[in-house]
Amino acid sequence: MAIGSVCWSVMVSLGEMVAYLPIPGGHIKLAERFVDHALSFTMGWNYWYNWIIILPAELSAAAVLIDFWNKDINLNPGVYGEAEFIFASVPDIPSFFFTLTPPSSIKVITIVALIIGGIVLDLGGARTLVAYPMIQRLTFLHYLGGPNHDRIGFRYWKNPFNQYNDIPGAKGQFLGWWAVMTQAAFSFIGTEIVAIAAGEAKNPRRNLPKAIRRVYIRILLFYIGGVIIIGLLVPQDSIGLDLGTNDAASSPFVIAIKNAGISGLPSVINAALLTSAWSAASSDLYTSSRALYGLALAGNAPKIFSKTLKNGLPVVSIVFCSAFSLLAYMGVKSGSGKVFGWFANMTSVAGLMTWFGISVTYLRFYAGMKAQGIDRSTLPFASKLQPYAAWYSMIACFVICFFSGWSVFLKGKWDTATFVTNYLPLILFPILYIGSKIYYKDPVKRPASMDFVTDIKEIEAMHWPEEIPRNKFEAFWMWLM
Repeated sequence: MAIGSVCWSVMVSLGEMVAYLPIPGGHIKLAERFVDHALSFTMGWNYWYNWIIILPAELSAAAVLIDFWNKDINLNPGVYGEAEFIFASVPDIPSFFFTLTPPSSIKVITIVALIIGGIVLDLGGARTLVAYPMIQRLTFLHYLGGPNHDRIGFRYWKNPFNQYNDIPGAKGQFLGWWAVMTQAAFSFIGTEIVAIAAGEAKNPRRNLPKAIRRVYIRILLFYIGGVIIIGLLVPQDSIGLDLGTNDAASSPFVIAIKNAGISGLPSVINAALLTSAWSAASSDLYTSSRALYGLALAGNAPKIFSKTLKNGLPVVSIVFCSAFSLLAYMGVKSGSGKVFGWFANMTSVAGLMTWFGISVTYLRFYAGMKAQGIDRSTLPFASKLQPYAAWYSMIACFVICFFSGWSVFLKGKWDTATFVTNYLPLILFPILYIGSKIYYKDPVKRPASMDFVTDIKEIEAMHWPEEIPRNKFEAFWMWLM
């Protein structure tokens, strides 16, 4: 919930800017327009780094899911990594597959089904439901819930805090809190991608505010709702939750279903999650290669990465970014669960620093609006909580990154891998900014001289006919997504 509040604060800040100026490049170009070229340069490379590291992270997560069946078929996780490399690198294959089975639909349907099923399991399953005569007629409800019909309730909430690395007292709880914050951030990172697509969105000044206003629904339903259900069903000491062990072959939902005594369904859920990991890794390669391509076009990366095929495919960027997927093979020796933890930390910190940069950009945007006497109530989207929401997200992102790997500074707890994966992205951000600041010698934009006019007439003139839903389900789906 804490990370959800930070995500929401970032999105309302970003939403106000991109709804007013839906320009190609999103928050990266907005940073150049309202702060300076150095911050744009830093956020561009940080964004590429974020997506290039999440690629092997998704592959490692998929290898962990593969291990669910590994006990029976003895499949090396590296086989999945090789298959993913091939599918993700050839654009026509995943495009054809996604046309048949849209990955976003699978993910949404799966999480909704898991939340509903989790509530049933927590309340004791079919025994509770069929207590009512009218419901007894629905014979399929007899199959809901586990064979044990154990009414769990809030049993696992009685002692919610787990001591981080067996460190006793408040110190262990303190470190555990920040470690969990970093892990939670991994799931939220990527919501800001709406800014990158803003320049290509239909009727952006109408549709982007609608999308931003509904962010809180997706956060509450898919993220917080899912976490609450997991907390109800899975005790903190369950075998399979520790990614640092060789038994880390189950998602919390799979563990919950197995604990309920349901056979067959865990494999179905695991397969659905594996499909999600595949689609996510493919989109990671797409995003990272296009980010590098954009950096090259802007002169912030070597020009060779701007080379394309006749159909516009940035082949050099794709090949270069694809090479980073080979990092997932580290899991063959160190264990995919442990490797996933390393990459997840790196991705989380890089993503939080992107959110930090977005918050800084908004505060400058807000100052420029105020200095030039522009009434924010006239904007396509404006939050009444500004600028406090932006201040909150900016400070929170830095504090979370600062304490993310704090355990390594305790006596006898030094771990080089933890230090590097948590603090390398944090250290790189100021290094990139200061280095580019010295190189470009571009002064910070003054609020009174910020450009709020360029591109406005073209943006206001853009209009596409709205897509009309064919039925109520399509109408609801378009409203939600």
